Amino acid sequence: MLKEDHVQDLHALLPTTGTTTGTSRRTALKAALGVGYAASALPLMAQTAIKTPSDGLTVGEITLDVNGFGVPVYRAAPAGKTGLPVVLVLSEIFGVHEYIADTARRFARAGYLALAPELFARQGDAQGYGEMAKLIAEVISKVPDAQVMADLDACVKWAAANGGDAKRVAVTGFCWGGRQTWLYAAHNPAVKAGVAWYGRLVGEPSPLTPKHPVDVAAQLHAPVLGLYGEADTGIPLDTVAKMKAALAKGNAAAKSSTFVVYPEAPHAFHADYRPSFRKGPAEDGWTRALNWFREHGVA
Repeated sequence: MLKEDHVQDLHALLPTTGTTTGTSRRTALKAALGVGYAASALPLMAQTAIKTPSDGLTVGEITLDVNGFGVPVYRAAPAGKTGLPVVLVLSEIFGVHEYIADTARRFARAGYLALAPELFARQGDAQGYGEMAKLIAEVISKVPDAQVMADLDACVKWAAANGGDAKRVAVTGFCWGGRQTWLYAAHNPAVKAGVAWYGRLVGEPSPLTPKHPVDVAAQLHAPVLGLYGEADTGIPLDTVAKMKAALAKGNAAAKSSTFVVYPEAPHAFHADYRPSFRKGPAEDGWTRALNWFREHGVA
């Protein structure tokens, strides 16, 4: 569901005309991972964007081989530390740009090994499209949920071998990544807690997206905290109610899941570089997310 709320998610950070393929696309993606903001949002809200320093952290790109494809991942962690709790940070619809990288650094400063994978890399570079309809058709609509789950599994495996504690794994995501947060909490038993920021909950099944959060709610492996906005025009409150009802009929993890709906908050209220940013809900949600992970044994 790509509604008006997501329009800025689909704009490029780098070139805004044409597309790139093959080696040139990968080179552009590698150069852009964790760098820059959506061009359409930058002039409006750059002054509110949080800048988390990287001193004392190990940050930068790693590449994970997943079935023969190199998935780029932004990594942030306290320098020189091991046995760290792990958090997967799932991006909005246009991938791992500065906001997502900064969010990973915030988690690293809280003591986590944070991994933010570029989950659109196989389908194309969302930053290289100037035509909205073409980007939706050629990239976003072609990302299979099964591919996302496999990439996230690879992140967990890498973390366990590189300073992370495999017994303390969390997942969080924003918008498109919020939907995937619910799905991954139902997919991988290693996950101990999830926090979904305004991720879509219902939808029509398709070959690439056969199930949605409401369909897997009863089988969650880990409790999920849903952070949603009352004024989110893309996620009506009746869909939140449907998800609550599905969770109530589920297992212990499902029944332990809960929602916080912020009055008057729009979609993407945590995105500090966008006009949708709402400082109060964003800060409250962040505190709740850290507490949620701590309460469920991840921190």
